[in-house]
Amino acid sequence: MIADLLAENPIQDYEALDFEFPDEHINEVDCEEKGPTDVWEMYFDGAVNLSGNGIGAVLVSPDGKHFPIAVKLRFDCTNNVAEYEACVMGLQAAIEMKIRKLEVYGDSALIIYQVKGEWQTKDLKLIPYQKYLLELIKEFEEISFTHLSRDKNQFADALATLAVMAQI
Repeated sequence: MIADLLAENPIQDYEALDFEFPDEHINEVDCEEKGPTDVWEMYFDGAVNLSGNGIGAVLVSPDGKHFPIAVKLRFDCTNNVAEYEACVMGLQAAIEMKIRKLEVYGDSALIIYQVKGEWQTKDLKLIPYQKYLLELIKEFEEISFTHLSRDKNQFADALATLAVMAQI
C-alpha cells in the first residue's frame, strides 16, 4: 500500500542529505556516562504556635515524585523539639522506604549544624534527639545535611502548618 502510494506520487525536487561533517576529527562528544541517580531528597520543618504543634517532611524521589508526611504533635514542645521530631519522622519514613542515599534539607540551622557536629548540643531536651538522629543516620549508605533559608523550604513548612491546623 505505502509502496504503491509512493510510486504514484514521486517527489520531483528531491535532494540527498549532505553527510559531510566539518568536525570529523571529533570521535566522542560526551564521555561521561549519565545514568539514573538513586539519591533522594528530604525536606523537613516543625511548627509551634498557639493552635498547637505540627511537623512536616517530604521525601522526593530521584524522578521527582513527592511523598509528604504531616503529623500533629499531641504534646507541648519548643520549636527546636518540633524541628527534631520532623527530621526524625522523615528519616524513619526514608528507612521504611528502603532509601539508601539521601540529601536532607531543613531551615533549622540548629539541627543541621548539631547533626553535622559543628555545633554542640547543650539543651538537655535536645541531647536524646541528637543521639537518636545519629543512630538513624547509620542506616544510610550516603547522607548529607544542608541548611536552607525558610523561603526555600515552603512545602515542608506548609505541611507542618497544616498538621497544626488539623482537628483531632
